[in-house]
Amino acid sequence: MEDKRRRARVQGAWAGTTRAVSRPAVDPVIKPQPKTNRPENPGRNFLYKEPTEAYRRAPEPRVIDVAGVHEISISSAGVSRLRLVPLFIEPKEAGWMFEQLLQEIPWNQKTNMGPDGQYQEPRLTCWYGELPYTYSRSTMQPNPHWHPLLTMLKDRIEEVTGYSFNSLLCNLYRHDKDSIDWHSDDEPALGRNPVIASLSLGDTRTFQMRKKPPPEENGDYTYVERVHIPLAHGTLLLMEGATQEDWQHRVPKEYHDRRPRINLTFRTMLPETTAVHC
Repeated sequence: MEDKRRRARVQGAWAGTTRAVSRPAVDPVIKPQPKTNRPENPGRNFLYKEPTEAYRRAPEPRVIDVAGVHEISISSAGVSRLRLVPLFIEPKEAGWMFEQLLQEIPWNQKTNMGPDGQYQEPRLTCWYGELPYTYSRSTMQPNPHWHPLLTMLKDRIEEVTGYSFNSLLCNLYRHDKDSIDWHSDDEPALGRNPVIASLSLGDTRTFQMRKKPPPEENGDYTYVERVHIPLAHGTLLLMEGATQEDWQHRVPKEYHDRRPRINLTFRTMLPETTAVHC
């Protein structure tokens, strides 16, 4: 028995005393949530604010493709009026006229002066008249030798419209990339409120017009009225009244194939002593 007690004491000494590992009690840390300024019910506190600038939409162009008289605007300068006469020249007759003028008019590419220097017009032209014609800071010299067919067309237009013309600017648009940019026929030598008679032969091109903006727009054409007129083979268009003072026009480049088109623009030139200078 004594031996058993002795062995138990020895074994206990080897094992050593068991120490309890104490762990400190840690309370969970709760982080405070940040405060926000959002209302509890944002829907009830929403306030609508009127936009500072009124929304403006550019108007759709007005298309004129019906024969007749069309008043496109009225201003202090007067009424701007268009007269459209489709088939003024019948297609068969217009066909041989087009071919003859295409071959026999002495077409030339005019050089103009622009802000960046000289440039060639993207079309061919020819001038007829007893007086010179200056535009884009370049002058076309007098040419009194009218082609007989052009004289016949001038007489026919004068008979139908009641106007008289003494000059003619011929334009040849060879393809879809030939064009004329925005402008008005308001040179001093044309006088006040000139009448322009425009006869189209060949492929159809769209004649575009835009109204000059009021002074408060500072030259911004974004929201002005616009008019589009498809000018087909044999069509006559007259621009009358304040059209040149209140509107600009152009024939833009296009992005699909176009065959040649001849445009004859009859007008009345005034001698320099009687021209109205603007």
